[in-house]
Amino acid sequence: MSQPVRTEPAGVRPAAATAATAATAPRPAATLAVTSAATAVALMTYTAPMVTLGDTAASLHTGLSAQAWLLNGAPLGLAALLLVAGSLADDYGRRRAFVLGTFALGLTTALGALAPNTLLFTLARIAQGAASAAILAASLGLLVHAFPTPAGRVRATGVWGAFVSGGIALGPVVSGGVADLADWRSAYGVLAAAAVLVAVLAPRALTESRSPREGRPDLPGALTLGLALVALLAALTLGRDGWLRAPVGVLLLAAAVLLAAFVAVEHRSRTPMLDLSLLRRPLFLASTAGALFTGLSVIALFSYVPTLVQRTMGVTPMGTAGLFVIWSGTSFAVALQARRLAGRVSPRHQLAVGFALHALAVATMLGAAGSGEWTRLLPGLAVSGVGSGLLNAALPLLAVESVPAGRAAMGSGANNTARYIGSAAGVALMIALATSTGTSRHALDTGTNTALVVSGALALAAAALLLTLRERRPAR
Repeated sequence: MSQPVRTEPAGVRPAAATAATAATAPRPAATLAVTSAATAVALMTYTAPMVTLGDTAASLHTGLSAQAWLLNGAPLGLAALLLVAGSLADDYGRRRAFVLGTFALGLTTALGALAPNTLLFTLARIAQGAASAAILAASLGLLVHAFPTPAGRVRATGVWGAFVSGGIALGPVVSGGVADLADWRSAYGVLAAAAVLVAVLAPRALTESRSPREGRPDLPGALTLGLALVALLAALTLGRDGWLRAPVGVLLLAAAVLLAAFVAVEHRSRTPMLDLSLLRRPLFLASTAGALFTGLSVIALFSYVPTLVQRTMGVTPMGTAGLFVIWSGTSFAVALQARRLAGRVSPRHQLAVGFALHALAVATMLGAAGSGEWTRLLPGLAVSGVGSGLLNAALPLLAVESVPAGRAAMGSGANNTARYIGSAAGVALMIALATSTGTSRHALDTGTNTALVVSGALALAAAALLLTLRERRPAR
């Protein structure tokens, strides 16, 4: 039953109203702490399979071709639902979406730990991605509400971006460490407990915020976009076994038709999930392109590098996690400090520098797999870590600055959708390149070099594109 609207005489503010306002005022420090913690847990869950892929595949009897699904399940769920989650969070409540997403992440991660076969584990991973979508999309909307000033927003998004790197850094360490002590299933149990703990703390720390629009939810847009992305990512994953096979062609055609239907639906909708007029904004294009190439070039490469290190250099899962931390830990430290660049370097230029550093890093890593010496990877891991830190700090800030203030969660959803489409497509591409000449030691050496060259080329292309997407100045 709806409550009657109370009105007060002009100029009068009762003590009860003042107390209620104070009780519902945003708590910036608590909001930043909880959203950053949940984001870190979501990314830890995302990266958990990176160093345990071999053990997980062996336990689930997963063939080489199907191993891409073990890595791509979470990106598929993220990509399919991030934009939907962002739009719904803006309309119906960001705290509500955040809390539900965090509880769902705990539940689905626990289900992944209990999965008896590849299919059920992959479905659990897709559900984990969907839950993480609600967390990531709502987080930036909550931060924009809690930090209304530009200076505060720069600091908050910088810290949040650093915890993206922190989660990526801790995921392999936690999963590898727990797997060494017990097994890979126990690692998912630990992450499930962490997600539930954050979900229990979140309601007290967060204040509800929303920017509702008139009209019904854009369910046709959500359905057509979600199905299009599922079809696209399924095609990219299946394409590893041959791009000319009928199922791949059918899925690609379905993705194209559904994307066209999505555009038509958004043009006609009164409350579109994605305002297509944003595509005329250079900053929005820079945000989306930067996120897409971050997934396609950087995240995709380092999603599969740990497995390659174990296969070509004989490094243990925990040793691989230690190497991985050089990259992700450097990224975390740089992202925390990157806010000091505000006012001197634009987010767009920061992204371009980050991609250029990644390209330089992969050039130093060429031939490392064939040498068998893991020390050959150290300079590249550190340099790419610096570049990744710049990317992770600039992307969330650009995501909220490139859209109207009331649609911050939608901007976050669009940005992260592009990131995880790129990641899922890139993982399939990197696995295909690395194993293109076979799975023997020599063949993997050759394939790894090919994957590194392609990753570097994509990063350079991204840097060049970002430098061309300049914000247009109004005519005098």
